Amino acid sequence: MTLSTSDQFRIERDSIGEIKIPANAYWGVNTARAVENFDIARRQISVYPDFLVAFAQVKLAAARANQEIGLLDAERAGYIEQACQDIIDGQLHDQFVVGVIQGGAGTSSNMNANEVIANRALELAGREFGDYAYISPNDHVNASQSTNDTYPSAVKLGLVHSTQNLIAEYKLLQDAIMKKAFEFKEVLKVGRTQLQDAVPMTLGQEFHGFATTLGEDIQRLEDVEPLLLELNLGATAIGTRINAPAEYPAAIMRHLREITGYEELVTATDLIEATSDTGVFMSLSSVMKRAAMKLSKICNDLRLLSSGPQAGLGEINLPARQAGSSIMPGKVNPVIPEAVSQVAFVIAGSDVTVAFASEAGQLQLNAFEPVMMHTLMQNSVWLRRAMRTLRVNCITGITANQEKTEAQVAASVGLITALNPVIGYAEASKIAKKALATNAKVVDLVVEAGLLERERVIELLHPEALAGRFPEPTSVGSLTEAEILEQERRIDSLDPKELAGPMHELV
Repeated sequence: MTLSTSDQFRIERDSIGEIKIPANAYWGVNTARAVENFDIARRQISVYPDFLVAFAQVKLAAARANQEIGLLDAERAGYIEQACQDIIDGQLHDQFVVGVIQGGAGTSSNMNANEVIANRALELAGREFGDYAYISPNDHVNASQSTNDTYPSAVKLGLVHSTQNLIAEYKLLQDAIMKKAFEFKEVLKVGRTQLQDAVPMTLGQEFHGFATTLGEDIQRLEDVEPLLLELNLGATAIGTRINAPAEYPAAIMRHLREITGYEELVTATDLIEATSDTGVFMSLSSVMKRAAMKLSKICNDLRLLSSGPQAGLGEINLPARQAGSSIMPGKVNPVIPEAVSQVAFVIAGSDVTVAFASEAGQLQLNAFEPVMMHTLMQNSVWLRRAMRTLRVNCITGITANQEKTEAQVAASVGLITALNPVIGYAEASKIAKKALATNAKVVDLVVEAGLLERERVIELLHPEALAGRFPEPTSVGSLTEAEILEQERRIDSLDPKELAGPMHELV
């Protein structure tokens, strides 16, 4: 309830006492307490727009459900609905000022949302901020709800939004790598195992393998989505549905499906279990860690393949992005793959955070969902941006040193493996040993030993016999520049712009 106002602030009170709120702030006393208590990370929940949009979608569905079952009159419901829609449309995000690290199982975030929605609704109704007798954050915006069902539901929906954008970026990266696979499909090179020369292959096959492994990770991310679409809305405090009418869970889920477009949304069959369980967050974290580690492995390979350029493998050239040394003129380092790997390391460490936070839940609730939300949202955003910079600033500009790779194949002892079926393993071993000792070419040594005619050796060592057939073409790698730009625009439209500086300070 508002006690008094001035041009600079208004005073609100709660069960603890009075507090000054900036007069133009849409948030209220509960948010103010949280800002005061949790000045820790100095990153506000507003850095994750996907989460804010999801929270507003949950509150919008709740308002419509409460009106439908007669708990909210049409006038108040209309104002609340418009306030929620404003947030969904990207407005008022700067009013979500509580920190990403917070105690209370997400109560601070829930009340921040309730207060912003209530005060925006009051503004739409032509009333003063803080006139909670007319529209209350608790009695109206939060009707039939608890933090313990709305917060995890918003987190899950936000992660669905974010993961879909992550998958879209994955597909763009996979497409770019597949294009390089086709570009390099005739470039013979030496394959390697345990960093030692093995048998010939093509550079295109190597890049095709990169694209395939990305496709597997896309599938794993898509597999998690149905788990995120099982919500505990209507469970309220601990899953017993206290204060939520019997018809409310079905009503809010029906409206939420309509609002989000996610027809697969379902209410958990056991609301008590669903309110305390955070297994889905561990599942998503594990998938992102797997994806990040595999992406880092690709980056390691790119660094090795481009090493040198004179004294290393030097099979490919990465685009020169910046001067590599303050002391060595002309040095250029593989900075893009290095940066991507560092993101992967953060994600791997974060997976431990999620596991510990999930295990720490007690009895009917897990109080540590805020750090899981923050960790998973950050991982999704960072991984997506890392893939964007890898694609744009590295992959699309890679070139092959074909003369060098083919010369290495011609001089490689690994060629002898292709002759095993004809001359036998024992004779092949002798030839390999002599080639290593004398640096002579395998072809010449086989002919000199009288094992095969030169024409027969050349026939056995033609590129397709050495490397096998290139995989059949697929639709991956076929996006046009216009299609890529359209995808980028769609992803960028929801790209979180992280806020700089300290958290909102109280007057």
